[in-house]
Amino acid sequence: MISVVHPAETAIAGPRGRYLYAIVDGPETAGSIGIPGIDGAEVYALRDGQIAAVVSDLPDRKVRPERRKLAAHHEVMRRLMSERTVLPMAFGLIADGPESVHRILRLNHEAFAEQLDRLRDKVEMGLRVTWDVPNIFEYIVASHSELAAYRDQIFRGGREPSHEEKIELGRSFDRLINDSREAAIARVRAAIEPRCEEIIVNRPRDERDVMNLACLVDRSRIKDFEAGVVEAARGFNNDFSFDFNGPWPPHNFVDIELKLS
Repeated sequence: MISVVHPAETAIAGPRGRYLYAIVDGPETAGSIGIPGIDGAEVYALRDGQIAAVVSDLPDRKVRPERRKLAAHHEVMRRLMSERTVLPMAFGLIADGPESVHRILRLNHEAFAEQLDRLRDKVEMGLRVTWDVPNIFEYIVASHSELAAYRDQIFRGGREPSHEEKIELGRSFDRLINDSREAAIARVRAAIEPRCEEIIVNRPRDERDVMNLACLVDRSRIKDFEAGVVEAARGFNNDFSFDFNGPWPPHNFVDIELKLS
């Protein structure tokens, strides 16, 4: 995702601004896009050569991450990506008027053009696999005899394990659950990797997460990707739940820090 060099700052500059949604290319991209943006403002493009910034007017210097504003931001992104390649901006970036937008386009033109070319006609698909079991600790114990034996040993006879034994049990659990994740990821990747341009393995959100993948897919191969997910899921039993989503703008595959001066 495109972010400002100092992401803690919500606005780039100025008391009034232009809210930035995305960067797109194409010399025909200019003027109104016909999509309502944050607070219902008209969304339009400001172009500099082959690159354009999609913006809307915003009277305030900052924008709060309220649900309706986030929803408006994501709706603009959804509508844009249905027609063209986009480089999504992080929520909350505001430039001080059209001159500042044009300056951003000029200063970052090479990076924008490179990323647009790399991501042309590609979208992001998400794949999350979770363990659908009542108790993840008991599931991992039951799946690994060495962990079950150690657990039984330190709790034998109703004794209270020592602090060190509890730490070792926790370490063993973490190691085995991570080994299980890696093995599952390898099996899934074997099915979907030929159907993807790139795959990013994101960190698990919680203990039940087996994997959380961001997949860069050619727009023409979305159905093929979905078939790959179904194929991969057939290799797992009912202890695993598969959920794929998208298409989305390629948030995980854009990494640009905006040059502002």
